[in-house]
Order: sequence, then C-alpha cells, then structure tokens
Amino acid sequence: MIRLSYGSEAEDLHMFYSQRQDGEILCSSVVTGVCVQKLPELLLPVCITMGIKAALPRYEIYFYNTILCLAMFWAASWIFEVSSSNANRKTFKTSVKLGYFGRKMDTADFEWMMWFSTFREHILFTLSGHVLFAKICSMLAPQYRSLVYMVYGLLAVWTSMGWTYVTLILSHCILLYSISLVKIRWLCFITGLSTLATFKCEPFVSWQTGFVEGDFELRHVLFYGGCGFTIMRCMSFALENCERKDGNYSILELLKYNFYLPFFYFGPIMTFDKYYVQANKSDLSRKEWEMWNISLQGLIHFGVILLVDVLFHFMYILTIPTDMKLLKHLSDWALVGLAYFNLMYDWVKAAVMFGVINTVSRLDHLDPPKPPKCITMLYVFAETHFDRGINDWLCKYVYDYLGGKHDNVLEELVATLCTFGVTILWLGPCEVVLVWAFFNCFGLNFELWTAKFFSMEPFSSFEVAMSEAMSRRIRAIFNTFNFWSIVLYNIVALNSLDFAKLVAKRLLLKGFPITTIIVMFVTYCLIQVIKERERRQALIDDPDPLPPPPPPNAAPSPPTPAAEPVAAQAAADTSKEKAE
Repeated sequence: MIRLSYGSEAEDLHMFYSQRQDGEILCSSVVTGVCVQKLPELLLPVCITMGIKAALPRYEIYFYNTILCLAMFWAASWIFEVSSSNANRKTFKTSVKLGYFGRKMDTADFEWMMWFSTFREHILFTLSGHVLFAKICSMLAPQYRSLVYMVYGLLAVWTSMGWTYVTLILSHCILLYSISLVKIRWLCFITGLSTLATFKCEPFVSWQTGFVEGDFELRHVLFYGGCGFTIMRCMSFALENCERKDGNYSILELLKYNFYLPFFYFGPIMTFDKYYVQANKSDLSRKEWEMWNISLQGLIHFGVILLVDVLFHFMYILTIPTDMKLLKHLSDWALVGLAYFNLMYDWVKAAVMFGVINTVSRLDHLDPPKPPKCITMLYVFAETHFDRGINDWLCKYVYDYLGGKHDNVLEELVATLCTFGVTILWLGPCEVVLVWAFFNCFGLNFELWTAKFFSMEPFSSFEVAMSEAMSRRIRAIFNTFNFWSIVLYNIVALNSLDFAKLVAKRLLLKGFPITTIIVMFVTYCLIQVIKERERRQALIDDPDPLPPPPPPNAAPSPPTPAAEPVAAQAAADTSKEKAE
C-alpha cells in the first residue's frame, strides 16, 4: 500500500501505476489520489490507465492552458493597477521605496532584501571563500575536506558572531552528544526539544542572546538561524547514533556536520546519515555534464532574482496585504490574485535561497535536499511543504516512526499531531502558527478519511465503471476545493489571519456565486494542467512495455476478420496514450 506522507513527493503517487506485477492494483481515491484499497486481479486491465496516465483530448488541454494564462494576466493587471495608483499611499512609505528605473519597489520582505540587496556582498564573499578553500583542499588533500569545511565554518561564525556565540553553540553540541551516548531515543528527543524550547520563551532567550557580540542588523537573524538549525542537526546526530549498533560516532563528526557553513545559518537541513556518507566518500569524480548543470542552475537562480526584483517595481504583492483598509476596496480578482501570488512568491524565495546554497554544496560533492515543490503543482496536503530539508527530517524521525504503515486512522492521527507539534515548536508557538498547524493537520487527516470513505462500495465500483478521462475530470473537481483550502490555510502563516478571512469571505460568501464559480473553474483548469504534466512525467518514468517481437523464423499467420479491428483499435489506443 502506498502511504499518505507529510510532504511526500509526486513519485510516491507514480508508484501506484508502476507496481502492478503482483496481480493486484490499488484503487485511488476520487478526492486525493491516495491509493487505499486493493482490487482483485479481474479488474486490473480496467484500472491500469485510470489514474495518473489518464489522457484527455489535446484540444481540451489547449483550452485549459488558454483559460489559465488569460486568468493569470487578468489578475496580474488588477494588482498592477492597484500598485501604480497607490504607490504614494501613506501606509506604504515604510516598505515601498525608490528602486531602479525611477520607480518605487516593494521592499517589505526583509529576508529577500537581506540576501539579494543589503548584505549580498557579505554573503557572496563568505560563500566564495568557502568554495575557494574547499576546492584547494579537494585537489591537495581530499581525505581532509570535511575537516577543512568545519574549520572554515567555525572561523566564519566566530568572525561574524563572536567567540561567546561559538561557545554557546558548542555547549549545545556537547550536551546533545553526551545524551546520545546513552542511546535512548526518547531521551534524545526530549533533550533536543527542551533545548529548542529555550530559544522560544523567556527568560532563556534573553540570557542566550547576551552571548552575541555587537549590534548589527543581522544579529537576531543569524542568532536564531544558527541556534535553531544547530539543535535540529544535533538531534539528527543523536538519533542516528542511537541507531548505530557498533560503538558511537565521535564528537568531531558532529562538529564537522554542524559547522558546514553553507547550511549553518539558513539551512537546509541534511540528516546526519546522508551528510556523513557524502562528506567522507573518497571518490570525488563527477558525472558527465554535472558541472554544466551546476553552472546552469546558478544562472537560472540569478535570472530569477533579477525577474523578482523587476516585478517588485510593478506589483507590490507583499505591501498591499498589510493595508486592510485598501484591501476592503479591492476587486475580487485582485484579492484572489494577491493570495495566489503571495504563495507563489514564497515558493520562489525558498527555491532561490535554498538553490543558491545547494549550488555551493553541490560544488562540494554533496547531494543536498531538493527545492520545495512549486505551489502551483500542489493540490493535496500530503505534498505541501516549503522546506524540504525540515520536511525530510520530520518524516524520518517523527512521522514515519510513529505512523507505521500509514494505513491506520488512529496511528496516522497521532503521527500528524506529533509532527505538527514539533513544527510549532520549530516555528515558535503563536496564534498564527497554531491556526496554520491546526488547519494543515486537519487537511492532511481529512484526505486520509475521505480516501478510505471513497474506497468503499459503491464508490470504488463507480470509478471502475466510468472512463479514464471522466475519472480524471471528477478528481480534478474535488482537487479544486482542496487547492483553495491549501491556499487559504497557508496565507494565514505567510500574511495574516485577517487577510485570510477577507479572501475566504470574498471567495465563498460575498462573491458567491459569480466569483466563486469563475475562480473555481479557473482553478479546475489549473488542476488539469498539473495532471497533464504529471501524466507526461509518468510516461517518461514508467513507459508502458512494448509487445515482444515475433520470432525471426516464425511464419505470420493470416489475421482473421474479427481480429483485424481489435488489433487496429489496440494500436490506435497505444499510439494515442504515448503521443506527446
């Protein structure tokens, strides 16, 4: 059975259609696409194509793409008009400042401005130094490269934050290393979470921030980033040490793992077992075209940074949601577009920031966590995440460990509650985070409950009886409502609770039925475009087997009149399904 996993990748769903050699197949839920029920071998030929490989007519896909593009441009035009007409608004003065081209730009996101404007020279200089020393070490003494990574990272942290901050970090590392020697999993968890909690509540926060020297603008960002990621890395080390049967990892391995500079302040988190293997491998040869791909990735990230900066001069998507008086006078299209573009921007920011760091780590012969899945490609809660490193950490140590096979409702509920409990502690308990966690936890469990409900009779028989195209259309209708649930639940954390309430009210109550129907139809088109992309990817990853060629010496038997139309129809169906 394919499990419903928090932040699982699309490949988990693709497996449903590739693992069918055992004579039985799993029937997908109409709502979520999560496979929950086994069907007998008799129904196998009917169900093989009913899912991710289900094709729609080409003209229908063209229609969906056209509607989607027009809707995007229409919503963007509304936001551009609002931004241009309110550029000199009094409430915008703190975040809308003079940029390039003689236009004002949106500077509301401190994190983006820090990375790519205010402190880009400092970050670029530090990462360039790391790449230079790592390359020299890889050429002269590759067996000591992980040690060089640690020394350079330690010196960089010492230079930027002071020796007292390094002492604080080392004390947490020594504490969790000492606990890991006991090899009691629950004790490592309690110690790690308790240590993480000291950075979220007083008076422990004030006492620990006193270890930071200087009063520069990035002081608090680097302090919380370095300490928070350090605790998560130390917990990963402790839990992996508990799993080790023979002996213990040395504390030097923990320090090498923690003080790897590209990951130290801003992540992403790579679990210790993966880092240990990759950082200590002796073969440093690269695959064909690997350096070309790394260079291309860097150029793409640079292009995206320029594109986002240009768009910030024309659409103030981050500043407008902070002005509730202005929001109440906006059109429904502008509000819906703001909600969608805010999520899109947050994904772009995460993809670019982690992408820059991942590019550096790939130069160090590491395989870092992948960027988050694009929000435009999400229509199930099981794949919703903005930080794949944290997501992998939670799945490995909490969700999969407690959830078992993920087929029991009660076990799944306990696993998701514990997973989001750790997430709340990681983000910092507050009203917005609690609301966000509650709705996302509910959405994840509701998908499983609905999947089990629709796997029962007579619903499973209904899906088997209908055509594959109709099954795909019905699923897309349900996925449409799921998509907007994901959007509304996540803009609570990204913007504010008031903004999320206003969008929901316009979309479901005040704008009903015209706005609701139009937006849902456009979203339905988006879901079908996503499904078409997944279908093509599934055909690439798992092509249907071709029939074996006839023996070279066998004489072909003359086709019977009844067999000719059947063979022609089968060939036409195969060609149509394979057509790209």
